[in-house]
This record gives sequence, C-alpha cells and structure tokens, in this order.
Amino acid sequence: MTPRLLIIGCGDVGLRVVKQLAGRWRVTALTSTPARAEGLRAAGVVPLLGNLDEPATLGRLAGLADCVLHLAPPARDGHTDERTRHLLAALARRPPRVLVYGSTTGVYGDCGGARIDETRALNPMTDRAARRVDAEAQLRAFGRRHGTRVSLLRIPGIYAPDREGGHPRERLARGTPVLRREDDVFTNHIHADDLARACVLALLRGLPQRAVNVCDDSQLLMGDYFDLAADLSGLPRPARITRAEAAERMGPMALSFWSESRRIANGRLKRELRLALRHPTPADGL
Repeated sequence: MTPRLLIIGCGDVGLRVVKQLAGRWRVTALTSTPARAEGLRAAGVVPLLGNLDEPATLGRLAGLADCVLHLAPPARDGHTDERTRHLLAALARRPPRVLVYGSTTGVYGDCGGARIDETRALNPMTDRAARRVDAEAQLRAFGRRHGTRVSLLRIPGIYAPDREGGHPRERLARGTPVLRREDDVFTNHIHADDLARACVLALLRGLPQRAVNVCDDSQLLMGDYFDLAADLSGLPRPARITRAEAAERMGPMALSFWSESRRIANGRLKRELRLALRHPTPADGL
C-alpha cells in the first residue's frame, strides 16, 4: 500500500520533502492560498484548501493520511499556538499513526554559549519561542492520548543557496553589521536539504514523543558565519559593532537573535534518525 502523507505548511522545506518522496508516497498539502494550488499540483502534491486560523475549514483532515508533517508556524502574537490546537482537534477524529513537527532551537533560550542537547530544560525568552513550547506540549499530549508517534524536530537557522532568503548575500550587500567578537553569540545552522531528509527519516524512524535537534556539526560565532559567507561570495566582510551600538541601531528582531547564545549537539539526529549530513558545515553548504 502506498503510504499517505499530509503536509501542513508546504513551503520550501515541504517541497524538498516532496521531491525526496516522489513516486513512493501520496502527498496532500493543506494551503490557505488558492493561488498555490497549481504549483503544488505541478510538484506532484494534491492541494487541499483550509486555514489553521479557521477550524471550520479543517474538517477533511481527519483520516486523510497515515503520517502528518506539521511545518506551519504559529501566529505572530500570543503565548500559545492556537493553530496547532485547531489542527490537533481536527486530526483527533481519526488520529494519524505518525506526526512530525518542525519546532525551533529557540525553545532553549539563552544558554550562555554552552553546548547543550535535548535534555536541556526549556527556557523560551521570546513570545515567538513560547508559542513553540506550547505547540510541543500539545503535540506530546496528543501523541500519548491517541497512540500517535510524535517527533519534535528542533530546528536552528535554515540556509541553502537556492532557498529564498537562504543565503546571507543580501544582508552582506546591505552592509548590515555584526557584533564584535567579545560580544558575539554562537549560532546554529542546517542546510534545507539536510532538514528535508531529517523530516523524512523522522517519519520513518522517529521515537515516540521524542525531541531531536536538527543541526549540522558547526559551532560558529554569528560574526564568523557572516565572514565565511562574505569570503565565499567575494563580498566585503561586515563591520563589527559593540552590543551597545547594536541596541541603538538594530530592530527588536535582530536584537532578540543576538541575545541568545548556544551550541547545539546533534547526537540524536545521527544516532536515532541515522542522518548522514551532506552539508556538515556552512562552508560545505554555501
């Protein structure tokens, strides 16, 4: 029997998953944008119109697929993820066998540059991360209640030269500065293709109600990452500024990323999902 997959939030990463499953799985994708239907069909996906913010539109999701890949982000405000709540309420009528969720390493908050794994206590420092923590809790409870095997993929910065906004060139061309080394923070990365492969492996091999960090092997300060990208692109390296200067010049979103430093271990990714990274560092992937 051909396995059936429902993708919630079939953007760049979802379409990369579809390419890997082509001809072997039947894939349906929920979209709230009718204009996307033609593009999804061209990719070999059956489009299904519905909106996670409108529960009444989700009635057809129950029993549609054996496996669900949930890549849709929460709404932009609040401390809870109501979109995931609406999705799970719809799926509960006929629960899937497997559910994989794309979360974020932001759930760990600031770790002071420490090297951490999935046993680290969650400490979200932004509403954005708090909504992801709420989604993870909902999904784990759903898995226990319905016997669904839930995998939580904690994802850092996603990059790929062929991904929109997935290469630092534009930021470098704008001359956006980075923090000086003594103020800098560690940042973590994953190539979009490796992330897509991790999603597929989680569908096949993920352990029940288990979180997995989906990160490459690099341990780069953010400024070093942009220096590397500049060198590879033939662009000038960005200027370095102090944290006090950054507070005056940068917006809240940039400052929130510059306030958290952690080095993410990927042992579970390799040991449990058995993913062999094709782009183990940004030097390979960029």
